[in-house]
Amino acid sequence: MGDDDIEYNIVFPEALVSERHWRGSKEPVVILLGWAGCRDKHLVKYSSIYTEQGCITVRYTAPLKTVFISETFGYKELRHTALKLLETLYDYEVENNPIFFHVFSNGGFMLYRYMVELLQRDKQFSTLCVLGTVVDSAPGSGNVKGALRALRTTLGPNINTFLRYLLMALFAVTVVLLRIVLYPMTKYFHKNHYDAMMDRPAPWPQLYLYSRADQVIRYTDVERMVRVLQGKELAVQSFDFATPAHVSLFRDFPEDYSRRCLDFLNSCMTNSEDTKLKRRHVVQH
Repeated sequence: MGDDDIEYNIVFPEALVSERHWRGSKEPVVILLGWAGCRDKHLVKYSSIYTEQGCITVRYTAPLKTVFISETFGYKELRHTALKLLETLYDYEVENNPIFFHVFSNGGFMLYRYMVELLQRDKQFSTLCVLGTVVDSAPGSGNVKGALRALRTTLGPNINTFLRYLLMALFAVTVVLLRIVLYPMTKYFHKNHYDAMMDRPAPWPQLYLYSRADQVIRYTDVERMVRVLQGKELAVQSFDFATPAHVSLFRDFPEDYSRRCLDFLNSCMTNSEDTKLKRRHVVQH
């Protein structure tokens, strides 16, 4: 199901499953933001990690044009999408449930960036409670070769060879010009997702899962982001799976990946409940 402008999928767990796992607490709403070119059937495999634990899940993948064209040229179409996705929580009356993000590659991270900005700056969303975020194979910065690999994979083998190389050449020239050569000037009008999230990061706990074998997102970019956020005294964890290809962590290590995600979610839920108890204690005294 979807909105007039965006196509998303929301799944509610069976009541008995939710009660068994969360025991009277409001079940988390897990928002999964897919990588560029991700099909929903792929995202379902990840959302099942959470639905089996009694969570509500929302799945969404941004269109290719907004990831590869609009963001490159500085058009903030994804901000409108971010707004619509957050408003969806109110449409389904789950705005009082704890929120949890699972973000994939730069395609998901670009959208996540705008959702974080809205959550931090828009009074409309000031009451939403975000538990934490899992980031899979992201973020990357200024890696033209990696971006071209991502675009080539996304275009697929069925597109005309001449057209494929023409699109890749135009994309490469545009990225180099706007995001590297002119970026010292254009960043004052439109920072890229990497710099924006480094300068004003999400305040909630974050878990970065990545692989040094990734040929699209440089592992050094992920590790740099983690170091900077930890330097800001934020609760940030990371784990290097070492061998999988881009967004293939779950495919190669399904049990370990699922365990890490669920352990992190449960830890965030526990910390959130402890914080609420402390606040009640302060109010009572």
